[in-house]
Amino acid sequence: MSSNSISTIAIPNLHRLVFENGITLIIVENQAADIISGRFFLKNAGTIVEKPEQAGVSQLVSAVITKGTKNLSALEIADKIESIGAGLGADTSTDYFSLSLKTVSADFPPMLKLLGEIMRSPTFPESEVELERKLTLQGIRSQKEQPFNVAFDQLRQQMYPNHPYGVSVLGTETSVANLSRADLQQYHQTYFRPDNLVISLSGRITKEQATDLISQVFGDWQKPNQPCPPVQITSPIPNPSQAEIIQDTQQSIVMLGYLGTKVNLQDYPVLKLISTYLGNGLSSRLFVELREKRGLAYDVSAFFPTRLDTAPFITYMGTAPTNTEIAIEGLSKEVERLTKETLTEEELQGAKNKLLGQYALGKQTNGEIAQTFGWYETLGLGVEFDQTFQATIPPITPERAKEVANRYLSQPYVSLVKPEA
Repeated sequence: MSSNSISTIAIPNLHRLVFENGITLIIVENQAADIISGRFFLKNAGTIVEKPEQAGVSQLVSAVITKGTKNLSALEIADKIESIGAGLGADTSTDYFSLSLKTVSADFPPMLKLLGEIMRSPTFPESEVELERKLTLQGIRSQKEQPFNVAFDQLRQQMYPNHPYGVSVLGTETSVANLSRADLQQYHQTYFRPDNLVISLSGRITKEQATDLISQVFGDWQKPNQPCPPVQITSPIPNPSQAEIIQDTQQSIVMLGYLGTKVNLQDYPVLKLISTYLGNGLSSRLFVELREKRGLAYDVSAFFPTRLDTAPFITYMGTAPTNTEIAIEGLSKEVERLTKETLTEEELQGAKNKLLGQYALGKQTNGEIAQTFGWYETLGLGVEFDQTFQATIPPITPERAKEVANRYLSQPYVSLVKPEA
């Protein structure tokens, strides 16, 4: 299997190649430890491609795909992995499906062969599908007993009606109960194909070694004649609302949600910086003002995840039931402050230092490195986004932050979970 190397990447020891059958291979040569970590991403997969009636199929595939192949039983697969202390697993997210692999370098070739067999010829045994379906249903029911998850699920439904982001990655009780082995097989047949695969490796391996090994395992995998189905969704339109659920709980959960932006748009890094300033850590604005100074919060934070489509910008607080209305007011005012007042250079610089410092710390292990570069490639950003994202943070001005806050953070969706009065 021949490949084309793309050498426009100015990152030391990083290589990106595209094979004839469409596989994209990223290699980061890191000789520091005798370990190789791999991430195997399937683009145009994950929950973003699920129909409402099949919500949760990606998660169920990830739970069952390692439980049997044409040649190996679940027990035999587990024995091969555990006998050498390796790690091999599958996972799904909103925007992709992935498998992971971690071994010492000497064991990487046989483990890669095993992973290739799992990816290409899983059998999805009926008994394993039924077991994992029951476990998933238990997980969904368990989440309904946790106030934070209840509030977040309600907020998702408010913000993303008729959109895959509006449903938990686990799916719903109704959809999961109706999933069949045939649904898993159809998902696998549709999205597991070489031209939909991004392989990201980091560790004690050279470009030549990686290319040869991937060729041996995946070289005869032919891409289908028909193209991979495109992601077909309509981005949500802002329509703020307030909803509440009465639950037997000792605290109230208050969540404010705002429709943010996609990862490939220019306002994305600014919203990342704002969320860091507002709710990241013990020095964040929300923690200092609402917990330390006013004693309102058991827990308070903000987050803005990276998404292929429009991502939610969320602030939340856990508080005493008697403080529910004050909590809503406090959260709202702190976000509203960003739209009315211009942050000082010192405030913004502190957030920049925190964001870039945590970003750097998130790429210390081979697994984290493989995840970062493979994820960016999977989202269509390219591995160079690792550098371009970091370069966009220092030039952000207080005026720019205020402008972006006004664009996105004016009208919140409100989700409440509280006990009876």
